[in-house]
Amino acid sequence: MATLVSPSLLSADFTRLDRDIEMLNASEADWLHLDVMDGVFVPNISFGFPVLEAVAGICHKPLDVHYMTVHPEAYVERTARLGAMMMNIHYEACTHLHRTVEAIHHAGMKAGVTLNPSTPVSMLEDIISDVDMVLLMSVNPGFGGQKFIENTISKVGRLRELIASHGSHALIEVDGGVQEETAPRLVAAGVDVLVSGSYVFKAPDPAGTIRWLKSLR
Repeated sequence: MATLVSPSLLSADFTRLDRDIEMLNASEADWLHLDVMDGVFVPNISFGFPVLEAVAGICHKPLDVHYMTVHPEAYVERTARLGAMMMNIHYEACTHLHRTVEAIHHAGMKAGVTLNPSTPVSMLEDIISDVDMVLLMSVNPGFGGQKFIENTISKVGRLRELIASHGSHALIEVDGGVQEETAPRLVAAGVDVLVSGSYVFKAPDPAGTIRWLKSLR
């Protein structure tokens, strides 16, 4: 399977959001990654539904919505109304994870579960067959432009083994510090989807950077 690329809107120029979305629409990007932060689950606030709805109206790429919030289950129906393809929730934020995954599917979206850097992949053993994707955070969530956590490489391998042992079809996505040095290693380790923010949007040629990330095998 070709590597999927999901550029992170968090690193876009919010004074020229229309321009950056136009670039993504014309690029080889597969999805658009949207980080919703509440200032409670993570120590930062990003954007909410006014921005999500505006972006949904002009973006032609499937929306990969990542909730770094408490009580993400409260936003299932509204996220579905955006036309989102994937709703991604944190394992650490969901008391009733299976119920929320079922609600996401019932609303017509794919369900992703995110793990913080210190959460072992073994915590997903009883739900790995029910999810469409697992997102491994390769930085501590809350801010863009952080240094890549090296343990992520071996963690991808452990997750790949868990997926195979349960006959799951879940994709593996990684977010944080994905750039020229780390991206090839992540793909070699078994990552299906690369989330990249500043490496794409701050590049001299963002569309070319997306093309290069997609070329990795």
